[in-house]
Amino acid sequence: MRLAAWLGMLAFVGHLKGQPHIMVLGTAQDAGFPHIGCKNECQLAFKNPELKRFVVSLALVDPDTKKWWLFEATPDMDDQIQYFHQQTNWEYEYLPEGIFLTHAHIGHYVGLMSLGREAIHASNVKVYSLPKMREYLRTNGPWSQLVTLNNIELVDCAADRKISLGESIDVTAFTVPHRDEYSETAGYKIETSEKSYLFIPDINKWELWERSVIEEVKKVDVAFLDGSFFEDGEIPNRSMEDIPHPFVVETMALFSNEADKVKSKVHLIHFNHTNPILFNEKKRGEVINKGFSLAEQGSKY
Repeated sequence: MRLAAWLGMLAFVGHLKGQPHIMVLGTAQDAGFPHIGCKNECQLAFKNPELKRFVVSLALVDPDTKKWWLFEATPDMDDQIQYFHQQTNWEYEYLPEGIFLTHAHIGHYVGLMSLGREAIHASNVKVYSLPKMREYLRTNGPWSQLVTLNNIELVDCAADRKISLGESIDVTAFTVPHRDEYSETAGYKIETSEKSYLFIPDINKWELWERSVIEEVKKVDVAFLDGSFFEDGEIPNRSMEDIPHPFVVETMALFSNEADKVKSKVHLIHFNHTNPILFNEKKRGEVINKGFSLAEQGSKY
């Protein structure tokens, strides 16, 4: 019986190793942590590189096919690709099979520049986005040069239309309300043979979305949700109405009457440099003690 149990355990571990999964490559807001011009808590991260956090990004990994996809092309993309390969022992192709973009704010697409001829001069890396984002890249330099030189291949990604990435992985984009100066803003639902995920790094306020975030979270196993700011008044001398996001305290209040198994699905992400979740253990504990989770760089789901 012991031998049978041991063999069974090995088989189970092997099965886990082959499952498609998500790896978190960054958890910070668009300008990262430490943040340019920050003179307070960021100084700790400037002095201690271990406290540094890359801009929000996910890797979707399929160990069976040895393929991977990147969600967001951040200003830290070069370091994040290196980080991904260090975490996976260089078992995958250097560049991802494709890159999924949410919108045209700096932390979410400017990493595409590293695919150009001044850098790696990539060949036809698939870039998935909603129509306005796709048109923005196609018609505005320097991004349009990536298209004309075939560094990237813009792929149609209509809202609420499932895209198959193989036998066991599907991705569906949807729109969310945000500051859409240059493009619409997407969120993504990622479905694998084992788990499903929600990825909404940016949204104005949950009540402005035509869908119920609670019901959407209930449909998945893990939900990476906008946790940019902890509470109102976090940025001195600036109206936070100009940069609307759901405050962490608002999200926790919204889910307060839900079961623990629902709350635990919420993994907050996209932390601004002012958010105490990045540097205050008491505030981190407050979130965790209420049943919620915090996305951590390097974590696998």
